Order: sequence, then structure tokens, then C-alpha cells
Amino acid sequence: MEKYFTTVANSISAWAGKSISFVLALAVIIAWAVSGPVFAWSDTWQLVINTGTTIVTFLMVFLIQNSQNRDAAAMQAKLDELIRAVENAREGFVGIEHLTDDEICRLRAALEREVGAPDNEFTRADETVERLLDRT
Repeated sequence: MEKYFTTVANSISAWAGKSISFVLALAVIIAWAVSGPVFAWSDTWQLVINTGTTIVTFLMVFLIQNSQNRDAAAMQAKLDELIRAVENAREGFVGIEHLTDDEICRLRAALEREVGAPDNEFTRADETVERLLDRT
């Protein structure tokens, strides 16, 4: 069941992200708007688009979240493998995605201090990269 859901979720997410999907959705909205005078702008006419868009949005939230969760987990596994494979990497970083937001912020601040970034200041990325490269 899970494999089937993953296949369906990937397919729908890939299709929903294409420009033709946007054009199709726009065409549906335009057709609905143009049909307004035919249905005398009735409550039923409005209910059709409201119900349709609500159902599609509700289902898409779960499909997109599923795809994002899977992508994030795959990325974490890849990063963990890189940490494991690099000789001088600190293996304590494996699994830090399970820390709280506050713990991650403190860890990031400690890393920035380690490379010489000023406390409580946003530094330019190239300056931080230069400091990291100087360390090696």
C-alpha cells in the first residue's frame, strides 16, 4: 500500500508542478467564470468552484507534504553518508535534524563562532566560506 501511495504521490506531485497543470487549472477557472451568466451567478454555481478547489487543495496538501518529507529524509540520509565517509568529519552531526529548533540555533551559532563569525550578526556567505577554507 505504501509503495503504491508513494508512486501515486510522486506522479501527481510531478504532474502538478508542470506548467500545463497551471494552464489547465486556469482554464477551469476561466470556464467557471464565463459560465456565471448562464447559471445566473447562483449559489450552486459558486458552490461548485468552492467545493472543487477545497477538495483539490485538501488532497494536494497531503501529497505535497508526503513528497517533501520523503525528499527531506533522503537528503538527510545522503548528508549522513557524506559525514560518515569524510575522514575528519564530526560524526556527532549525524541525526541533528531530530534536535529542537533552539538546539539547532545554538549549534549553528557555535559553528559560526568556530569559524570566526561575529556573534549576533549576519555575515556574508563568502566571508564564512573563506574562514572555513582558512581552517584547512
